[in-house]
Amino acid sequence: MKLPYRIYLLIASLLALTNFSSYSQTDYPEVEASPFDFGKMWTFEHPPLDYFQETYGFRPSAEWLEKARLGSLKFSTYCSASFISPDGLILTNYHCSHGEAISVQKEGEDVEANGFYAPKREEERKVPGLFVRQLVKLEDITAFIKGYTDLATTDEQWKQQRQAAFEMVQKEYAGKAGWQGLELEVVTYYNGGKYSLYGYKRYDDIRLVFIPEFSVGLYGGDPDNFTYPRYNLDFTIWRVYENGQPVNSSGHYFRLNPDDIEEGSPVFLVGNPAQTERYRTLAQLEYDRDYRYKVFLDRLKTRLDILNELNEKTPSPALNEQIVTIANSVKAIGGIVAGMHDPVLMGKKAAIEREVRSKSKAVKAGNDYWKQLAEETAKLEDYTMEASLLNPSPLGGNTMVLAHQVYQYIELLDREAGEEELDKKRTAILTLAAGLNDPLEKQSLTALLGQLQTYADRDDKYVGKLLDGDSPEEAARKILEKTAFTDPDKLEKLLTKKTKKLEKGKDPIADFALLTVPEYNKAVEVFKGNQARRESLAEKIGTEIFQQYGLSIPPDATFTLRLADGVVKRYEYNGTIAPYKTTFYGLYDRFYSNDGQKPWDLPQRYLKPNAELLKSPLNFISTNDSIGGNSGSPILNQKGELVGLLFDGNIESLTGNFIYDTSMNRSVCVHLGGIVAVLKYVYNAKDLLQEMNVK
Repeated sequence: MKLPYRIYLLIASLLALTNFSSYSQTDYPEVEASPFDFGKMWTFEHPPLDYFQETYGFRPSAEWLEKARLGSLKFSTYCSASFISPDGLILTNYHCSHGEAISVQKEGEDVEANGFYAPKREEERKVPGLFVRQLVKLEDITAFIKGYTDLATTDEQWKQQRQAAFEMVQKEYAGKAGWQGLELEVVTYYNGGKYSLYGYKRYDDIRLVFIPEFSVGLYGGDPDNFTYPRYNLDFTIWRVYENGQPVNSSGHYFRLNPDDIEEGSPVFLVGNPAQTERYRTLAQLEYDRDYRYKVFLDRLKTRLDILNELNEKTPSPALNEQIVTIANSVKAIGGIVAGMHDPVLMGKKAAIEREVRSKSKAVKAGNDYWKQLAEETAKLEDYTMEASLLNPSPLGGNTMVLAHQVYQYIELLDREAGEEELDKKRTAILTLAAGLNDPLEKQSLTALLGQLQTYADRDDKYVGKLLDGDSPEEAARKILEKTAFTDPDKLEKLLTKKTKKLEKGKDPIADFALLTVPEYNKAVEVFKGNQARRESLAEKIGTEIFQQYGLSIPPDATFTLRLADGVVKRYEYNGTIAPYKTTFYGLYDRFYSNDGQKPWDLPQRYLKPNAELLKSPLNFISTNDSIGGNSGSPILNQKGELVGLLFDGNIESLTGNFIYDTSMNRSVCVHLGGIVAVLKYVYNAKDLLQEMNVK
């Protein structure tokens, strides 16, 4: 793509590489950085109108931008969505809705196998706790926040002043006309280079209208995840209600155009990308690669293996949901780590850092924020294993979660806490202890001990004490077989005794808690100990970057509404070229080529397709910058019509967490023509199509 206006100053500066060194553990090749390395996730406060005009011959009007903002929604806490009818219909992904839909199925129903469609409004199913939020107000509050933080003289004071400023600005705006009754959120941009205040209208009555079957909603399962070409009907339709009636969305819903996707078409993605880390320094990225992500990815892979093994023996929808979620994370984080081992991509990050630091007035004055942040980040390395593996997360199995409760109970006994407080902790322990008899627990504990053994260094003497010369499997067996915590009667007696019965050597679970939890607490203290310092330095670096390049580059994603431009465009892969769109012909080829085996099976109602369905478009790709949280984002044309629904990225897009690659990064979308085709030819949802105003 040509890059005429947007960052002509940045282009010039980024390509003029110098010998100004970065603080890095690795020498990377000197490659040319791109002005798009920071991505294309633009804020609605500062859309790059001149860039849009020069690139696409299109300058969005204030009305276009307002409708794009009001028509888009944040779906619960994890996805995006959009209004698609005057009476509150909203469109999002299947994978954002699957668990919610199952929660409202009635006895005898199987939403996974059969899908769900409510042709009448009284049949629509409300999901308790599900909500959407609409961004209705936004304002730049940078001067207000900086007025507080600029007075700070220490890093800790800076952190306190910033938090006080956040609270003050929300309190002030909560009483302002137009802001009253809204949910307020302070948004940090450029690591603190700029701040905005967002006001959301929240809707709490969300009802299920239509969801397809699991096999088509997540077609291809984990093997096809993050790949393209794709054949996936990853969509669901809901309706928003207010005061018991469908909400009036007539002023800001997106009209639908199922026929406006061609190669080269400019398209605009509007959604809530969860988080990118494109402003992390090179030293931070190397820490992520060699410590933070490395340990966490190993943990996820191990958990996935355990769950897959169990699912083969006793499959269940709940277990499948966990597997899909963890498998998705494994691929996503694995792609990020692979990108961090790519010398060209990391070379681009090094080039950007050299350039910014070479022009930094602070560095020239002897105040090198990059070097200081590298030193602070290095302090975390020896404690990453404990922070990741010993935290009270179900990923580590029930024993680790229980250990934290047991340790806290021992602390309560030591300080002679009241009986009410002790009773609450006993109840929690008894509940968690029941999980030790789960057939998964020995595998989970074995895996945890094995990981501790793998990552331990000579100073981690507690790991040797945990294993006591045994293999991880044997040590896990001994702990679970010899503990009183697996016997409710023995445990009741144990918990009524004084501290002595829970001290070292009295019970394997108590020993496990006394050895591991203090190590975790120590790691937490280290991370917290320099957190304010690291955040303050990150803000200073973000401010340096912003001062040099301003609004010509977008800030990191913050799970708030963004506008990302792109075009429908094919790309080279596996020695061939991926088409810009797929059709239902490809879906059926995938089905028959895999002999109808899962995850390429199809529901019975799909097995006799007509010719019109077969030739209908199904998925397409575009160059829009997207990441997790964008799932369910509407894809708009220049007229502001909805033409598609974002649901994934290709495998090459996974590095988008820390750098955006314009050549290979693709968003993968459901073609609106495919949604219309199945509603028409497979589900005969005439009333729904009529409300959506499509034929």
